[in-house]
Amino acid sequence: MQTRQSIHSDHAKQLDTEGLRREFLIEEVFSPNKLTMTYSHIDRIVFGGIMPVDSTLTFSNELGKSFGVTYFLERRELGLINIGGAGMITVDGTNYEVGKAEALYVGKGAREVSFKSVDPAHPAKFYYNSAPAHTTYPTRKITQDQASPETLGDASTSNRRTIYKYLVPNVLPTCQLVMGMTQLEEGSLWNTMPCHTHERRMEVYFYFNMKEDAAVFHMMGKPDETRHLLVHNEQAIISPSWSIHAGVGTQAYTFIWGMVGENQVFSDMDHVAVRDLR
Repeated sequence: MQTRQSIHSDHAKQLDTEGLRREFLIEEVFSPNKLTMTYSHIDRIVFGGIMPVDSTLTFSNELGKSFGVTYFLERRELGLINIGGAGMITVDGTNYEVGKAEALYVGKGAREVSFKSVDPAHPAKFYYNSAPAHTTYPTRKITQDQASPETLGDASTSNRRTIYKYLVPNVLPTCQLVMGMTQLEEGSLWNTMPCHTHERRMEVYFYFNMKEDAAVFHMMGKPDETRHLLVHNEQAIISPSWSIHAGVGTQAYTFIWGMVGENQVFSDMDHVAVRDLR
């Protein structure tokens, strides 16, 4: 498990490219037959990738020691979105087959959670977020059709995209975790512009569906002190609540977003006009 500490906005201004990458970028999310994990001190979010090929992967009970509990989800909830082949997730003896672009929410208190691929030749790739939770909500599978899709933007501004909101209040109840997936149409490059902040929620972005020679310039920083990080396929970015949220790619791409914080209001954004960016 990697651990990333909170970074003050004044501190971030002083970091060079290497420093920004060290604090905010996670370069390896998926690795065959491994479960990766990053723990951020920002709102205590945990995220990573689970890629079972020819073995079954589980959250080790030893993880509880790292979180001061008996087992990983004793005081946490979990959300997963599969970007690979069909997989099977077993939660305390109940099986859930989760296909590509489908999600699973696992409520607080689940003791035994395991992951395997239906076909090792086409392994599942479960990208997950986990947040502290105060109560238990039912474990539930969400298909892409159920994920409250919304198409926004315009080809003329290069940001035509469809947002699939898997873990949001009008789809299912969670304690604080919000997750979804945004897919850009061919020819669109901006994931959002004009950009925004939301002081009440931090966010983690996971970028994928990119060719090896493609990249996303992920914009971050205070609106009057912007920076950027170059992100490649299947890499993730920690985005603090004080930072803008925006990015532009060298080609169309898809990304999964997860938010943790004070509220779950999807439209609760403070927009920043392009002319005010520095």
